[in-house]
Amino acid sequence: MESLHWQTEGSGKCELVLLHGWGMNAQVWNSIVVRLAPHFRLHRVDLPGYGRSQGFGALSLEEMTTTVLAGAPARAVWLGWSLGGLVASLAALRAPERVSALVTVASSPCFEARDEWPGIKPLVLSGFQQLLNEDFAGTIERFLALQTLGTESARKDARLLKSVVTEQPSPTAAVLSGGLEILRRADLRQELAGLTTPFLRLYGALDGLVPRKVAMLMDEQFPHSTSVVMPKASHAPFISHPEPFVEHLVAFARQHGER
Repeated sequence: MESLHWQTEGSGKCELVLLHGWGMNAQVWNSIVVRLAPHFRLHRVDLPGYGRSQGFGALSLEEMTTTVLAGAPARAVWLGWSLGGLVASLAALRAPERVSALVTVASSPCFEARDEWPGIKPLVLSGFQQLLNEDFAGTIERFLALQTLGTESARKDARLLKSVVTEQPSPTAAVLSGGLEILRRADLRQELAGLTTPFLRLYGALDGLVPRKVAMLMDEQFPHSTSVVMPKASHAPFISHPEPFVEHLVAFARQHGER
């Protein structure tokens, strides 16, 4: 039977679930674990089919969220990066009694550009899906490069992300394609309008995958939430700017997380 790989660490009393993004695994948080550990009891998970959580096929967003909830602590702050932000958001919507506060990082309730909503062009996402079967490694590498583009430490950050991918078991093309399908189809904008859970949104000002205009639109449509746009950061602000990232997270958790 398939099972998720969880790792728990940290000496803080506030429970914190960490969800990685597409193509990644739980090791992507390594660079900030030392900073987080004094404040939180950290629960890092490899999403279904990623890293050490092998044996899963392509899952829908609902299926992925249900699978993660089954192994998560009874109640915690949930933080999701990129694709992980969709999972964390849906967990808060489906099981609000389990999520004391929600934090999304470089994420959007709707990743694909639609009408007046900014995002990734549909042809880009479908193109990545097609390329997965033709050039698996090259497709992953191009996507990683997009995540750090524009930052002062872009090359170093891209190398770090690549090492996270190469040092753990690789997701199958089917799992990766399924993840891209979630990014293509998911749209939680209407559901999130009814969210009552404390909600912090962190963005990178230079992010090419989740444009900063998303933060502005979310500010208008979800005034119950709080946003921070980090200057000079791109799609992985916790890697390029770890200190301010952790400061924002700890301040929010102190106010809303349960201890």
